[in-house]
Amino acid sequence: MIILASHSPRRQELLKRIVPDFESHPASINERALPVLDPPAYVQSLATAKGQSLVPSYPGATIIAADTMVAFQGKLLGKPHDRAEAKQMITALGGQTHQVYTGLWVRLDNGSVRQQVVTTDVTFWPLSEADVESYLAEDAYQDKAGAYGIQDAGALLVKSIQGDFYNVMGLPISTLYRMLLAEPQ
Repeated sequence: MIILASHSPRRQELLKRIVPDFESHPASINERALPVLDPPAYVQSLATAKGQSLVPSYPGATIIAADTMVAFQGKLLGKPHDRAEAKQMITALGGQTHQVYTGLWVRLDNGSVRQQVVTTDVTFWPLSEADVESYLAEDAYQDKAGAYGIQDAGALLVKSIQGDFYNVMGLPISTLYRMLLAEPQ
């Protein structure tokens, strides 16, 4: 049995590309209780906490947990609370390069644990006020770390990426596939 510690439709869609049969169960953790560390350490600690929270309920299962965050100039950008915060984020990212970090935590059915942080650099085009307003009008910023999703309207903001495209969507499936096979990284 394989358990995905998430109800995210994007993560489920991506996981189906490499694992056709799994169950999705969200982890119930208090993210605010974890200390905010540097971005890579923080996403790894969140993924670890999510995965470990499901071990007692699924002791013999393979458990996959992930957490994705956007960071700009060393500062974490979570999901915007409202349109104004989304506008601040998108405006700041315009013409700049930022990082997307995903912490992966996998406990295989044999009990061994693998973890890794995947980093992707994303560069946005320089954005005018009209560009930002046009993007915000799509409401595609809602429920997205950094106020954008590369798989929808946010794709028009992106000039280039260096690294794993699927990491920016929230689940770096190439790395995860290798972790599930227990191949060395």
